[in-house]
Amino acid sequence: MAASNPPSTGAPELTAPTVPAAPTGFARRAAEALRKAVRRTPEAPIPATAGVVSFTQLTEKLKKYLSGADIQRIKEAFRFSDAAHLGQFRRSGLPYITHPIAVAEILTEWKLDAAAIQAALLHDVLEDSGVTKQELVERFGAVVAELVDGVSKLDRLRFDSTEEQQAESFRKMLLAMARDVRVILIKLADRLHNVRTLDAMERDKQRRIAQETLDIYAPIAHRLGLNAIYRELQEGSFARLHPLRFQVLQKAVLSARGNRREVLGKILDAVRRTLAEHKIKAEVYGREKTIYGIYRKMVEKNLSFSEVLDIYGFRIVVNTRQDCYLALGALHALYRPVPGRFKDYIAIPKVNGYQSVHTTLIGPYGTPIEFQIRTRAMNNVAESGVAAHWLYKTDDTSLSELQSRTHQWLQSLLDIHQQTGDSAELMENIKVDLFPDKVYVFTPKGKIVSLPRGATPVDFAYGIHTDVGNKCVAARINNEIQPLRTELRNGDVVEVVTGPVARPNPGWLAFVRTGKARAEIRHFLRTMKREESIALGERLLTQAARQLDFALADVPVARWEALIKEAQARDRDEILADIGLGRRLAAVVARQLMLGLQPAVGQAVTETSRAAFTTPAPVVIRGTEGMALQMANCCSPIPGDAVVGHMRKDQGLAVHQTDCPNARRARRADPERWIDLQWAEEITGLYGVNIDVAAANQRGVLGRIAIAIAEADSNILNVHLEDEGSDQALIHFKVQVRNRKHLARLIRGLRRIKEVSRVTRARAVARAPGQETAEEA
Repeated sequence: MAASNPPSTGAPELTAPTVPAAPTGFARRAAEALRKAVRRTPEAPIPATAGVVSFTQLTEKLKKYLSGADIQRIKEAFRFSDAAHLGQFRRSGLPYITHPIAVAEILTEWKLDAAAIQAALLHDVLEDSGVTKQELVERFGAVVAELVDGVSKLDRLRFDSTEEQQAESFRKMLLAMARDVRVILIKLADRLHNVRTLDAMERDKQRRIAQETLDIYAPIAHRLGLNAIYRELQEGSFARLHPLRFQVLQKAVLSARGNRREVLGKILDAVRRTLAEHKIKAEVYGREKTIYGIYRKMVEKNLSFSEVLDIYGFRIVVNTRQDCYLALGALHALYRPVPGRFKDYIAIPKVNGYQSVHTTLIGPYGTPIEFQIRTRAMNNVAESGVAAHWLYKTDDTSLSELQSRTHQWLQSLLDIHQQTGDSAELMENIKVDLFPDKVYVFTPKGKIVSLPRGATPVDFAYGIHTDVGNKCVAARINNEIQPLRTELRNGDVVEVVTGPVARPNPGWLAFVRTGKARAEIRHFLRTMKREESIALGERLLTQAARQLDFALADVPVARWEALIKEAQARDRDEILADIGLGRRLAAVVARQLMLGLQPAVGQAVTETSRAAFTTPAPVVIRGTEGMALQMANCCSPIPGDAVVGHMRKDQGLAVHQTDCPNARRARRADPERWIDLQWAEEITGLYGVNIDVAAANQRGVLGRIAIAIAEADSNILNVHLEDEGSDQALIHFKVQVRNRKHLARLIRGLRRIKEVSRVTRARAVARAPGQETAEEA
């Protein structure tokens, strides 16, 4: 590469580049580093410089499948990138341009189109060279510019942490990937070359990049069916994360090959002979296990190295789908199959498009043998995944189905993005969605739904539709009602039971597995909490304004706008939500709004404010406040009790009984955050209350008490028993009632049971300062 000026004609080979002459110390140090890299002997190579591809070599590969006009456009992109990266070097000492060329060369293996190759050559110019996206649009067109922008990182923006930067980069790449899958193919090729050349990096950076690759990029490659890249990314990352383990396993694998050769040869000869006897044309290969695959099996299944390596793997490639099953029958006639170790991924493909028949047989010397049987088209998809669309331009329906599944997956990622609060949460949800292990379940109409292993009926419901998930109340698995946290298994028939007024439960987040379910639940809870907090905040502010003898309707728009600007809020609703969540005090906001009223009114307010504050009007509880209002667990207030409210920061309003010892102590410490409350005359909902029942310790007593509670139209939330001797038991119930009258009727009904000697309502227990829970404080 000519270093002083961008090449004007041709495509020079980059085998012995020169360093730009410059008087700076940096240029001299770079030149020395490059000379050392070029002089390095073959006996002591740096892996980072291995496999350097020149643009001439790249052009030769492109000529095999692209037109002359396409290659000219690619040469123009090379010249632009070469000029943009002039004077830049990789850690290995090689010119930076060698990296984009290597990325483009990886894409030629999939026969990607000219726009993708151009974008690969240009993929770092936005972040490293000060080139703008508009320049790329004008020079190479909008398609290439969008691809480059999708791959580029966000190094020029400032973030609070490296993790936040990585998450935001991933979010940006996800959006571009959903528009054009070539973005992720370029990114994966970029990451693959970086992994291949990691040895030139510092040890800490090697480990960080390797871990990120294992967490995100390798699973994405697997999800897209790019198994060759998936295996290399895993292998290269494992070698950098755990170099000693990698070296030990690598030596062990090499030494074991000689011992296995005789057994492998015997199995191969027997399988080929059997297939020929059944007139099945097939290619039979031995499958080498990857070192990372061996390591994972050893860790996850607690196996020794010899136990993992004692399993031999073979792949059989046939011509037709029918031949797959004929070959399966021939193999089962040759060797005895292992029960429960047969999987038909042809009838039910994996979500990444993978199709094969898997079976495990017992071979000679009692050796387990794993076979994969597939057609050539299936083998192409298994190795190249979504890239097979470009690599094998045929009318094969399996490829179109794969493209459709890939599009559906990318669309589901977009749905998750739309419902997610920030980039870090998005990255967490996507990681969950990249689990390779799947279970396949059925809808009542027979449609197959694939879910991550460990998924529950709630995941299934959100997989069907967001509204089904939001209104889910129960599930039938194989025609039996099961808890919503039940783990689904292969072949389950799942039916979701919905309710018209049902809503997501925050507790679902503890057991759902799919990113979509997690994102939708969080979005719903976040939205509902905001709406309910706005409504509660408006009522609290209205009460505070009434205490200052003015109405909110009298506050001019200009004063609201000034307050919004002073508070650095987005709008009026944000201020009201902050009041409902306890982030702002209604009395303070009301005084700020009062400044915008007419002087005469303000004067009147000043004169009457003292009297207003001595007898404030209580806030009315209607029972429709939702998550913006919670009943304190320490005293469990119910309608009819005298109550007060505590505004907790970011948690809304907590309702206590007036005589609750925890409330009395906390109110003395911080009176401004406490307000008087009263129940509405017509209040809705059920409220939890604790009762203690002393009864004879006899068989059937608990059942009779439970029946009495149900007959009183109440519901048991929790029950706990204590022995009070050989003949008495104290039973603690938490039950739901509508109000104090309902509770009184329930207690009377329990006292009629002859074995019951005492029924009382449990009272709040005072806690030491600092021991209050979030609900109690």
